[in-house]
Amino acid sequence: MTVRVVLADDQTVVRAGFRALLELTDDLVVVAEARNGEEAVAHARRTRPDVVLMDIRMPGMDGLEATRQIAADPDLADVRVLVLTTFEIDEYVFQALRSGASGFLLKDVEPDDLRTALRLVAAGQALLSPTVTRTVVTEFTRLSGQVLGADRLHVLTDRERDVVRLVAAGLSNQEIAARLFMSPLTAKTHVSRSMIKLGMRDRAQLVVLAYETGLARAGDTPD
Repeated sequence: MTVRVVLADDQTVVRAGFRALLELTDDLVVVAEARNGEEAVAHARRTRPDVVLMDIRMPGMDGLEATRQIAADPDLADVRVLVLTTFEIDEYVFQALRSGASGFLLKDVEPDDLRTALRLVAAGQALLSPTVTRTVVTEFTRLSGQVLGADRLHVLTDRERDVVRLVAAGLSNQEIAARLFMSPLTAKTHVSRSMIKLGMRDRAQLVVLAYETGLARAGDTPD
């Protein structure tokens, strides 16, 4: 499978660096480069890439708004956004995850980790380190002073709540299946149904919602 990528960063040298790294492999191809959010959205609509590698801070429309627009566009339902940031604890990262980004990377990511991340996100995985995600989400829910939207979870069955809690802990479908004594296909079905019921675009948003609603909490570990 060839992963088609749009690079969005206002710095030419940064885009050139990422392009050079990606062109070292046969299965990753850069289909367009964007200098700001407007161009990122336009290129996403024109080229239908698998992943947009999105810097958050850009002039004009920033990466956060561009992520929102891509995630909200039904025609771009298969386009994933992977945001780039300088800091792990970043309010904009939190907002990007809530808006539909599939994960985030630090700008000093190792080349092999970058290539692996793009492949995983293109395959539909959420690129979220459980430790970092817990830190990001709990910090900003703490600052908000409240648990948000806990009533949204009433649409889930008890089993679906168990599954979502394990997704938030960073477990894969296979690991969830082993933990709850079900088949991986059943675990995948529970995850998919939970996302549909909650209106989530992918696993990353499911993780954020789990922490925001208090279903998952900092320090939680799978039983």
